[in-house]
Amino acid sequence: MKNGNHDGSSGDRKLHNPVEDRLIAPELLDLTKVRSIDGLVRAMAQTAFTGRQLGEVVDVLEAMARDEECFVVMTLAGPMTVAKHGLIITELIDRGIVNAIVSTGALMVNNRAHDHAYDALHSEGNLGEFEAVMSVLEDWDHADVMCSYKFNHALGAHLAKHAKELRSILKSAYEKGVPVFVPAFTDSELGLDVALNNRMRESTGRHKIRFDPFEDLEHYAATLLRQPRLGIITIGGGVPQSWSQQFGSFIELRRRRMNENIPPKRYHYGVRICPEPVPGEAISWAKFVPPAEGGKFGEVFVDATVGLPIIVAAVLERLGKDKSASKKKEKATARK
Repeated sequence: MKNGNHDGSSGDRKLHNPVEDRLIAPELLDLTKVRSIDGLVRAMAQTAFTGRQLGEVVDVLEAMARDEECFVVMTLAGPMTVAKHGLIITELIDRGIVNAIVSTGALMVNNRAHDHAYDALHSEGNLGEFEAVMSVLEDWDHADVMCSYKFNHALGAHLAKHAKELRSILKSAYEKGVPVFVPAFTDSELGLDVALNNRMRESTGRHKIRFDPFEDLEHYAATLLRQPRLGIITIGGGVPQSWSQQFGSFIELRRRRMNENIPPKRYHYGVRICPEPVPGEAISWAKFVPPAEGGKFGEVFVDATVGLPIIVAAVLERLGKDKSASKKKEKATARK
C-alpha cells in the first residue's frame, strides 16, 4: 500500500514556500494607530479571515471607481432600503461610481405598502414614490411598450420634477442617466401596481399597458456591449445577480448560434458582499475575466447592512484625497 500512501507515510509530499507563493503574513491590528475608517480597513486587510476579505473588497472597489474606462453595474437584493441604507446607493450613483442598477422591485420603492420590519415605517419619501407610481401609470401611453428600465426612468423623472428635495435611488438614477432594471418585475409591488392599473383600464374600456421583459435584456446587453471594460458590485444574490451575470453567456450564445460579429464581453472587476460563501462558478461560465488574465475580484461574507457602509465610506475617503477621481464621473456619464 506504500504506493498509495495508505500506510500513513508522507510519500512525495511537497511543502510550499510562502515567499514563492506570494503569501502575506498577517499583522497585529493596532487601534492606537487608526485615525479614520480607511485606516481601519487598511489595518484589517493585513489581518485574516473576514477582516482581510473586507480590506480586499475595498481595494477592488477603489480600483473599479478609479478606472475611467470601467462601466459599473450594481446588483441589489435584500432589505437594503428597508434597513435605511438607500442613501449609500444614491451616493454611489451621484458620484458616478455606479452606472447601472439591477435590483429587486421592493428595494426601489422601500416596501412602501407593507412594513416588513419594525424599523421600516412609512416616511415622506415613501409617500412621494407612491404618488409617483400612481401618476406615471395613469399617464402611460398604451402604445409605448413598458419594461422595467423605462418605468423606473419615468418614476425618476416624476420625482425629479415634483420632489426636488427628496434624495432617492430612482431620482438620482434619472438625473445621472443610470438605467435601473428589475428582472423579476411581477414579483414586486411595482408589478402588482401595473397589474392593478391594467385591470382598472380594462374595466373602464381603456387599452391595457403591454409589458415586455425582453426589452430590458436587449437594452442591458446593448449598453454593456458599448463599454470598454465592465465591473460589478453584487449585494446579496438572487435574481439580480444571476440576471446581470448571464450577460456574458447571452453574448457568447449570440456569437456561436447567430454568428453575430460582436466581441466577447466579461466582467473585469467584481465585488460581492453576502452573508455566506457560494461556489465560484461564475468564472468557469465565462462571466468574468480570470485573475490570471487581469481580473480583480473580492468578496466578503458579512451582512451587507454592516459591510456596505464601511466599504463605501473607506472608498469615498480614498477618492476624496485624490481630486482627479472626479474625472471618471464625467467620462462615465458621457459614455451612456
